[in-house]
Amino acid sequence: MASEADIYAALTGIFHDIFMRDDLVLTPDLSAKQVQGWDSFKQIEIIMASEEKWGIKFNTRELDSLRCVGDLAGLIATKTA
Repeated sequence: MASEADIYAALTGIFHDIFMRDDLVLTPDLSAKQVQGWDSFKQIEIIMASEEKWGIKFNTRELDSLRCVGDLAGLIATKTA
């Protein structure tokens, strides 16, 4: 099982790569509304990169429930447990 710190560290790398910004600081309550350029295409990239990183797959219901980075981190923790 990946620790919360490990998940956030890896997600930070994913976000930096996708948004090409090293100044993004991930917090549990960070959402698309707070990040310029975070649209549906970026969301797909984040999900695909996360699935590849942890060797997991998300279903539609899980993806529909994601509202913030904390939701994604929690889902990753559950799926890697």
